[in-house]
Amino acid sequence: MLLKIYPQNPEQRKVDHAIKVLKNGGTLIYPTDSVYSLGCDLLNHKAVQKVAAIKGVKAEKTHFTIVFKDLSTLSDYTLPFDTWVYKLMKKALPGPFTFILKANNNVPKIFRSKKKTIGIRVPDNPLTRLLVEEMGNPIISTSIKDEDEVIEYITDPELIFEKYKKRVDAVIDGGYMNNVATTIVDCTGDEPEILRQGIGVLEDFL
Repeated sequence: MLLKIYPQNPEQRKVDHAIKVLKNGGTLIYPTDSVYSLGCDLLNHKAVQKVAAIKGVKAEKTHFTIVFKDLSTLSDYTLPFDTWVYKLMKKALPGPFTFILKANNNVPKIFRSKKKTIGIRVPDNPLTRLLVEEMGNPIISTSIKDEDEVIEYITDPELIFEKYKKRVDAVIDGGYMNNVATTIVDCTGDEPEILRQGIGVLEDFL
């Protein structure tokens, strides 16, 4: 199903349908503030396995990002982190960044893995954050990529729907997205380290 939802003025009926998909263990493609992402309910292990299968990877070995509505529930999934990390995230989020933090014991249980770190996102997209808020817990995120060697990410939601309509339960059409992913920042050391330069400019917040 293709759900056309405008991020700035989301139609509640369609949002409710997307939430129903997630709560029933379904898979959903949704817009962020960078590229389109594939995700599901973080706490539904079967759904996480479905997402991994669609991506052609094993859930235990892949690095799914976890999307939060804000920073208030991070401690449910992360080990305590330094004040500078919190201040940096507070400035940069919501925004097109993925921050790598040390995971607490909840994360390996979810993914049935030995994960020591977690990638966290708070996208600057009101629809994405609304989905997480109405779910009541985070959702996982993995970017929708294109086979094209020049354009790495698919930006057109209708093309995404054509490609994935038989593999996912719903696609949210939130308009054209960027074809540049997030900037990944490792915050597990003594200072931030950029692992991938994407759309976010970290220097603006240092």
